Amino acid sequence: MTTKKSLQCLLVQTQLFWADPAANRQQLETIARQHGAGCDLVVFPETFTSGFLGDAEAEPETMQGETVAWMTALASELGSVLCGSAAISTSRGNANRFLWVQPDGEVAYYDKRHLFSFGGEDQRYVAGRERKVFSYRGWRICPQICYDLRFPVWCRNRDDYDLLLFVANWPEPRTAAWTALMRARAIENQCYVIGVNRCGKDPRGLEYSGRSAVYDPLGDTVIDLATAECSATATITLDKIQSVRSQLPFQQDADGFSID
Repeated sequence: MTTKKSLQCLLVQTQLFWADPAANRQQLETIARQHGAGCDLVVFPETFTSGFLGDAEAEPETMQGETVAWMTALASELGSVLCGSAAISTSRGNANRFLWVQPDGEVAYYDKRHLFSFGGEDQRYVAGRERKVFSYRGWRICPQICYDLRFPVWCRNRDDYDLLLFVANWPEPRTAAWTALMRARAIENQCYVIGVNRCGKDPRGLEYSGRSAVYDPLGDTVIDLATAECSATATITLDKIQSVRSQLPFQQDADGFSID
């Protein structure tokens, strides 16, 4: 596929209906159709069909289920990649799975590695085993989910990606960590970072403050959606990445490491 020097990305920061996949798909479809025209990438939050752990009250889904079929149809209609995470039943158990659906019908996924045991996520899902990098239009894109943001070794650029992409249900009391860690990941990995978080309140009383954002390879803010329910587009460019990495070749001095 021909390299595209820039990508236009739609960040969808919305409230989520608890344990109601059909209602969530409908609202996200409306937003994507209204704001996603001409976008290369449309990003939904973590567990966008149910809310975080809301799948405990909903029917389990599979890769052959309604959500993946819906994403495939909508991606084709819009000519955009659609992505976000959902609870998916697998042969190993339920996974918090980042779904990546291209307009040509290709479907890829990443299963969340770091489960939020403090909130009981490890009791609901099985942890992913493999770090992934997706290739699209000449871009190398590394998908991550929420709590993964706190683990820089897992996120570490091995000269294998250009964009680090997070989807989240990150609660309001730790908003400062959300913004600081995204900026840090952009600086240390000399890459773009996109983070899409939900907003609003869930039935457990947890508040989510949004603050979806895009940071460039220097850690500068490209766009910050603040706290309201909204959607916005940002453009990211390969030239910016290449310029920063050539002028500031810090990664050549990085320590080697391995992950068990």
